[in-house]
Amino acid sequence: MFSLTVVDHIMVAHSFRGAEFGPAQRLHGATFVVEAEFRAPRLDHANLLVDIGLAKDELRKILAALDYRNLDEEPAFAGQNTTTEHLAFHIHGLLSAACRDGRLGAGGTGVTAIKVLLRESHVAWAAYEAAVA
Repeated sequence: MFSLTVVDHIMVAHSFRGAEFGPAQRLHGATFVVEAEFRAPRLDHANLLVDIGLAKDELRKILAALDYRNLDEEPAFAGQNTTTEHLAFHIHGLLSAACRDGRLGAGGTGVTAIKVLLRESHVAWAAYEAAVA
């Protein structure tokens, strides 16, 4: 299995609902380093998994819609806790669509799985990994 990873980051504000979140129920900020790992069993005709420039650009476009935003006010997250795990799942879905739609070059349609990892700090991170849906 081949893999290629691109990295970017976002800064967001959000709050959580539920006593289990303690002080995080109040509005707070978070900075996430976002890693998107694309996997495929073979390379394309040019020996690429995906076009790295297109992958970086697509990840930036997805993250730009979240960057410097209060996620509590974003319609896409209405009624949801925007936990690190949930954000990884959300980003995975958008990257999967980019692969299916050919926005990552010819190799993107051959991507079989994506792992999205969000690093919240040097001691905590979460990820979502699944087949391209």
